[in-house]
Amino acid sequence: MKKVFLSFVLVMIWFTAAWAGDDTPTTISNKEAIDLVQTHANFLWTLVAAGLVFFMQAGFALVEAGFTRAKNSINIMMKNLMDFSMGSIGYWAVGFGLMFGVSKTGWFGTSGFFLSDFSPDGDPWVLAFWMFQVVFAATAATIVSGAMAERTKFIGYLCYSLVLSMFIYPIFGSWAWGSLFNGSGWLEGLGFIDFAGSTVVHSVGGWAALAGTIVLGPRLGKYTKDGEIKPILGHNIPMAALGVFILWIGWFGFNPGSTTTADKSIAMIFVNTNLAAAAGAISAMITSWIKFGKPEVGMSLNGALAGLVAITAGCANVLPGSAIIIGLIAGILVVFSVLFFDKIKVDDPVGAISVHGVNGAWGTLAAGLFNIGGITGKIIGVQLLGIGTCFVWTFITAFILFKLIDYTIGLRVSPEEELEGLDSTEHGGTAYPDFGVSSHGGIDIT
Repeated sequence: MKKVFLSFVLVMIWFTAAWAGDDTPTTISNKEAIDLVQTHANFLWTLVAAGLVFFMQAGFALVEAGFTRAKNSINIMMKNLMDFSMGSIGYWAVGFGLMFGVSKTGWFGTSGFFLSDFSPDGDPWVLAFWMFQVVFAATAATIVSGAMAERTKFIGYLCYSLVLSMFIYPIFGSWAWGSLFNGSGWLEGLGFIDFAGSTVVHSVGGWAALAGTIVLGPRLGKYTKDGEIKPILGHNIPMAALGVFILWIGWFGFNPGSTTTADKSIAMIFVNTNLAAAAGAISAMITSWIKFGKPEVGMSLNGALAGLVAITAGCANVLPGSAIIIGLIAGILVVFSVLFFDKIKVDDPVGAISVHGVNGAWGTLAAGLFNIGGITGKIIGVQLLGIGTCFVWTFITAFILFKLIDYTIGLRVSPEEELEGLDSTEHGGTAYPDFGVSSHGGIDIT
């Protein structure tokens, strides 16, 4: 049967070459045929995975819109549309070269700008690899949208998205992942483990969100003069839940797709990804049940996302049982982290800092703690170094960026615009024209 299959493959390759009129030999060995099929499978899997990760943009948009008020829904959709669009152009022009270009120092790449590594008669792998990497860059950028929701100027957000995709994210990415293409990062040279980006993608987004939220300040009415925390409820929890399910699906491209290879290794990564998410949802539900007396839906949804973020670093180098432990801790951690940031008056409407920043750090440490190949002091030390380096680099550069934006074109809308809603003041539209919007920003159908 194997011989029949290989013969079929050879015939198909011959016909393809003849039809294309290229110089592909009409006679190739079985090994060459198998290698060619594997190469095509790698292209296909990588691009399918890229499509799944792109679909996460929809998930983020729904989560953020559902967890915030109706009067800002258009603004959130526009931010999720444009951070990907702006980020794609910026990453094409500069970001990809800084992240994966030739690097003699291990600090940043110096080639490959404007996708110059591609030529029509060259290896098209750079295109598939770029496509997979650009959706990762967009994920880092869009994490910030939720934390800064309901009071950010749209033009200021566009500027931030471009700079993060062109500079902040690619530089740290080059330190950890540069050798995946033409580069060589100093951090990966030490043995840093972050297979799919708990730190490279999620903590970068989370710490940038923390910087932006601090510069912005809390939403009007979130905290009283006496220090009391006043909940500002989201307008559509079913929408947020749908967004979480979409993100969960997208993560099956995010983590297994990071192999960029269609082989047996993706099976364990799939399983680890799913188990951590499930464990995170369960532990967050139980923790909120104990803490509040009821199984709180928002915490449970964020628990699933926390588990997904946490397993992202170690999805390829921990066992399924360890993935469950990682997810269980992530679900507990996200509940207390959300409460902590609320207590210190860091207003994050969707819990993005806790889900992505805090649990990105936890997941990166866990990749070392549960490493299949064994645990050593050096491994843990390098993991901690990577976590700390990411925080220092991202928070400082993002804080400076947001301060510059605030000082020049402005980062926050006026109090009057915030009260009216950004859909109207920033975009001249209404997300729900057939319904009234109450004074608290929810939908009034009476």
